[in-house]
Amino acid sequence: MTEQKVRWGILATGGMAATFAADLVDMPDAEVAAVASRSTESAKAFAERFGIPRAYGDWDTLAADDELDVVYVATPHSAHRAAAGLMLEAGHHVLCEKPFTLNAGEAAELVALARDGGRFLMEAMWMYCHPMVRRLKALVDDGAIGEVRHVQADFGLAGPFPATHRLRDPALGGGALLDLGVYPVSFAQLLLGEPSDLTARAMLSEEGVDLQTGALLSWENGALASVHCSIVGGTATSASITGSKGRIDVPDGFFFPERFVLHREGQDAEEFAADPLHGPRASLKHEAAEVMRALRAGETESPVVPLDGTLAVMRTLDAIRDRVGVRYPGEAAGRVAADGAAVTPA
Repeated sequence: MTEQKVRWGILATGGMAATFAADLVDMPDAEVAAVASRSTESAKAFAERFGIPRAYGDWDTLAADDELDVVYVATPHSAHRAAAGLMLEAGHHVLCEKPFTLNAGEAAELVALARDGGRFLMEAMWMYCHPMVRRLKALVDDGAIGEVRHVQADFGLAGPFPATHRLRDPALGGGALLDLGVYPVSFAQLLLGEPSDLTARAMLSEEGVDLQTGALLSWENGALASVHCSIVGGTATSASITGSKGRIDVPDGFFFPERFVLHREGQDAEEFAADPLHGPRASLKHEAAEVMRALRAGETESPVVPLDGTLAVMRTLDAIRDRVGVRYPGEAAGRVAADGAAVTPA
């Protein structure tokens, strides 16, 4: 796989799949070779739109396609366990959209499938692959602001979303937390790792999903993170990292920043701006490039989006849901808390 194009299969034909396919077709070392949907018509229309040679009206046929190097799973997250699991069991490498699964138990099952089978698996946490986020993390890791004391991040949409919308459908893993809150939680854990404890509050819908959620995460060293997500109010999508010797502010779009500002004691503020050569700030090419780099290197996990980190985020999301009382149809009562202990649902 070091010389030829990496051949991608795409599972699903919704908005994320279309965004990803549009970026892939512009990458000279990538080829979108097949697409699958539960609808033949949808798969064919998607294939025609992006010039994809093979279109399948079921998942099994894509799984059986042995002329693919990796499959991108972009189904609703309630189907990630089934879809990604099918592809892994068929011997494919997989890039699976975020949130990785409904809960930590499903995530652990996928990771075990990949590791046991020697297959590459990565969560499509494109934020971690974004050049500006990687630059920000490098500054923090290098001690630019000293020891991290507090992280703040928010992501909210104004809505309103009707009860029939997927964001409010419990059967589809609806609610603000899994769809939007995964970003601020992942941002905090990128910088601080898995929290040792947390508290959370939420506004719930009549359907039983969270309309907005706020959580305070804490670490043994005293660090804190304040995270918020909402589907009933548009937020600034800002972030701030406060350290013992300074602060980094991301004024908007923290998960795909165009700029951020470093404040250090006794020095003028320093602004970091995105390099135009990296392309549009919302590009998914960096995520695709990391997958292809890893595959060509023979790696089964990405050091940029490590599976252990994905599992840790899923444990935190589970613990937050347990605190606020959100459970999806068919879920077992005993998920895993952020500290690895069983949690009694609220």
